Formats: sequence, C-alpha cells, structure tokens
Amino acid sequence: MKSNNRDDKVIEEFGSEWISYNYSEFDHEKLYINFMQYFEIFPWDLISSNAVGFDMGSGSGRWAQFVAPKVKELNCIEPSQAIDIARRNLDKFDNVNFLQETTDTCSLETNSQDFGYSLGVLHHIPDTQSALRDCATLLKTGAPFLLYLSYNFENKPLWFKLLWKLSNCLRLMISKLPSSIKKLSCNLIAISVYYPLSRIALSLEMIGANVENFPLSDYRHKPFYQCKNDALDRFGTRLEQRFSRTEITTMLENAGFHQIQFSHKTPFWCCVAIKK
Repeated sequence: MKSNNRDDKVIEEFGSEWISYNYSEFDHEKLYINFMQYFEIFPWDLISSNAVGFDMGSGSGRWAQFVAPKVKELNCIEPSQAIDIARRNLDKFDNVNFLQETTDTCSLETNSQDFGYSLGVLHHIPDTQSALRDCATLLKTGAPFLLYLSYNFENKPLWFKLLWKLSNCLRLMISKLPSSIKKLSCNLIAISVYYPLSRIALSLEMIGANVENFPLSDYRHKPFYQCKNDALDRFGTRLEQRFSRTEITTMLENAGFHQIQFSHKTPFWCCVAIKK
C-alpha cells in the first residue's frame, strides 16, 4: 500500500540521522533519565505485562529498549532505514516486531493494541492530524497513548519566541544543504551554541538561579552526543511543525481520544490520552 502522508526526503534524512546517532553505546542510565522525561506521566497501571503495543516512529529503538521488558509484545514502526539499527539495538528482545511502514500503511490490525506512543515524530509528517487518527485506529478502546509534539513556545517570553524565529530562518537554510555540509553545520552549532549555553545553564542552576527560560537549558545535564544529535534533528529537518497545547488537544479529540493530560515539565508538549 502506498502512503499519501509521507515526505520521502524527510524519511531518508531521518534514517541517515539514526544511522549516525544509533545510541548503541550510549550510557544506559543517562538515556533512561531521558526516557523518564517522557514516560513519567504514562499510566502503566492501565496496562499489564501481557499488553501488546506500538512505538510509532521508533527510530533507533532508544525508547523501545525500556518498554519491551515491561510488556508481552512491542511493535516498532519506522519507515526509514533506521529500522535496521533498531533491529540490532534490540536483538536481545524476542518480543519486538519491526515494521518498516508509515502511519497510514501500518499492517497491524485495527483495535488490536493495548497501548501506543509516538515521541517527536508526528510533527515531521505532512498531515499530523491524519497521523493521529491512524494511531487511534490501531488502539483498543480505553488504551493509553503517549504523545510528544514540538510546541510553539506559547509559555515562553516574547524575546524567547523571537530568538526561535531567528533560529528557524537558519534551519530553513541548513536543512536544504547537501548531507555532508548539513551535518558539519549542525555539529558546529552543537559545539558553538548547544554545548556552551547548556553548560552556562548548568552553572547558573548550581548557584540557585532559575533557568527555566534560559535557552537550551534542557541540555544542561545531557552529554555532548545528544547536543550533536539534537542539533541535527532540529536544524537538519526540512519539515517541522509546532503546535500549541490547545491545538494538540483539539487534534487528539478529533482523532478519537479523551482524558488528555499534559506534563508540566520539559519537553513540551508531552501528553497522554485515552482512546474513546
């Protein structure tokens, strides 16, 4: 089945990104801390160890490695060549399936999944609303769905929003560069912007300052590897959509979800919803 809701160039570029940053030798404890930033609000009490669920846009499998031990079966769905990286990273698990498919071509049966999650993926799909409906279709009634979509900085001051707009102009230029030059440019951004600002934020935090609105403060406890990865993820993508909390709520409701709860911590906006 041919997908109508995909951007082949974006898929190709994300596949290349996950090949470069495969997290195969990344510090397991540090990655678990990142995992909990998303999954802290996940209602594990609503599913059992016999649950079957999906990771929509699994990438290298960096989150799946923490979910697989908790459930009976996990379906990793990834349209890019990163699915091969996930196979290698998760080869110790015999309860993980790998599907190189998109949201609208997924071969899982409708109403078959006890839970699902999609973290940092659906805002890179042309029609995010349609993709959310595809995810809902896979879930059983009452199943929880964990979602992370990039937000539009609605809870940040005006200067922060203006700074983001300037950075977005840079993204629009860098994302169209040839792959090797793009990666070099993003590495330079990681070295000259991500890492220094994040460590300044860490230093300010250590002396008691509030760094909530300090640029890139979320990276203050993260290693340089992630700074490089996320600089490429941020400035290297051609397709990036950002949503307000209200817009995310509306899209989830239109897709057939209710009981939507948002995390009050970074990253924004991470939320969990229940299939009606």
